[in-house]
Amino acid sequence: MWYQQTITLSAKPRGFHLVTDEILEELRRLSDVQVGQLHLLLQHTSASLTLNENCDPTVRSDMEQHFLRTVPEEAAWEHDYEGADDMPAHVKSSLLGVSLLLPVNRGQLVLGRWQGIWLGEHRIQGGARRIVATLQGE
Repeated sequence: MWYQQTITLSAKPRGFHLVTDEILEELRRLSDVQVGQLHLLLQHTSASLTLNENCDPTVRSDMEQHFLRTVPEEAAWEHDYEGADDMPAHVKSSLLGVSLLLPVNRGQLVLGRWQGIWLGEHRIQGGARRIVATLQGE
């Protein structure tokens, strides 16, 4: 079985956001898969997807502080006509990536106890974000 749909995440401010539930609420055919995988592709170049801590929100704020220090807006970026936060957002997106491949078993994602799907919103106001979700399995 193959199934594909596009999920639109609501607009979020800059930072890291736990979006596991938002994705699962929209994913219509997950329960049909006994064994398989879910591929998620974020269709943007100034945001990212990553798998990380799903419990303590201070991990997300610490991660944001790390990236603000590591990839500063004040650097001498040549690409700056879309705003000071745009080029740093592209760098952060490339560092973290825009896709995840996750196992599915008995209609559920197989994640570690403390793992959740994060959206890294790297623009001050990035707007709604689209994810192409592709399910493969039996």
